[in-house]
Amino acid sequence: MIPPRSLGSTAALLLVLLFTTLASAIKFDLPSNAHPHTKCIWNYALSDSLVIVTASVVAKEPFDFSHQRVDIEVVDGSQHNNVYLSKKAIKGETRLAINTHSHADLGVCFKNTLTSKSGNQIPVVTIDLDVDIGADAVDYNAIANQESLSGLETEMRKLEAVANEIVNEMEYLKKRELRMADTNLSTNMRVTNFAILTLIALIALGVWQVFHLRGFFKRKYLID
Repeated sequence: MIPPRSLGSTAALLLVLLFTTLASAIKFDLPSNAHPHTKCIWNYALSDSLVIVTASVVAKEPFDFSHQRVDIEVVDGSQHNNVYLSKKAIKGETRLAINTHSHADLGVCFKNTLTSKSGNQIPVVTIDLDVDIGADAVDYNAIANQESLSGLETEMRKLEAVANEIVNEMEYLKKRELRMADTNLSTNMRVTNFAILTLIALIALGVWQVFHLRGFFKRKYLID
């Protein structure tokens, strides 16, 4: 019989894994413009993660794509500003796959350019975006068919992948914490050294002033 504490721990772990595996999905309208602004949807991704971007772009009636052009670009917010993919004039369903290079926010950016005017109305598209990162981006049905896995084995394979992602993220957070601790220690040492140098300079200035005033008073015959 499994102890109640073990059952509670297992249930808590499964809940964490369940909420971690939720994919990012959003639906929004994007009006066209002759000088369009870029709209980006950001999600955090670890380095070397598989990311599947599925974008469904539909022109809102009564317009089509003859007066507007939708471009997509996948970038990240790292110091390298990586640009993974860039595709112009997308419509319908577009599916993109990338592997990330850095621990950073990953942005899926859209731009709707007005190519020609059509009366007084502004053409608009509706974008349905799904972003699957890491374990969510893997097609486990294909793996199950290839390796003849049962439903339970497939779910366990997926949970194993998610658990590995959590471990990798915890290791990354630990390294970042150590790096920040080193930065704080270095900053504290610099502040301490600066304070010591300032104190030494003040003491030296005080001693110099004492000797200077002593010499001045001697020249004025105020002291012996």
